[in-house]
Amino acid sequence: MTTRAIAIEVVPATPDRWSDVITVMGDNDVGCWCQAPRGRVGSGRNAPPGARREGLREQLAEEPPAGMLAYVDGEVAGWCGFGPRERLPRLVRSRSIPSIGDQAVWSIVCFRVRVGFRRMGVASALLAGVVDYAHRSGAPGVEAYPIDPEGERVDVGFGYVGVTPMFEKAGFKRLMPTNARSDRRIRWLMRLDFDRSAERP
Repeated sequence: MTTRAIAIEVVPATPDRWSDVITVMGDNDVGCWCQAPRGRVGSGRNAPPGARREGLREQLAEEPPAGMLAYVDGEVAGWCGFGPRERLPRLVRSRSIPSIGDQAVWSIVCFRVRVGFRRMGVASALLAGVVDYAHRSGAPGVEAYPIDPEGERVDVGFGYVGVTPMFEKAGFKRLMPTNARSDRRIRWLMRLDFDRSAERP
């Protein structure tokens, strides 16, 4: 029995890829649309219809854009939301996920993988794509706030923050447990710092 190799491509979610973002998020006004941590568009029930969706669309034109997209054999398969922590107001003000140090790190806030593309390594590919993009963009490092599944299976609805083993495999270190929770599990503050000194002539 042979297993076909899967080609996963990860690219920035630029405005010209808006239709693919809709495919991943769902063509409706339901859901967060990656706005909860950004704090610029209401993420609660009182948000005007379509406000979160349009907010994300506008944020794709920023540098860096609000997320990365993964494609499996050319078909859009997943999303990873991220951004410089200092530009994520709700995260900056968070009492449950503290800031450590004064470095302008980038923060990974969520993953979303389409049904039919799960357990293919899409989330890991997205993580690698964000890390590479952040490094090439001059960020000092990347943070994330995943949960530790402790060997158990995590419900997709709660696993949007990622899981610690995936980040550890990518070189992230656990800095501290936070007061934030997902699926009643502690979310860990994890970080991958880039050694910029090695790049100096």
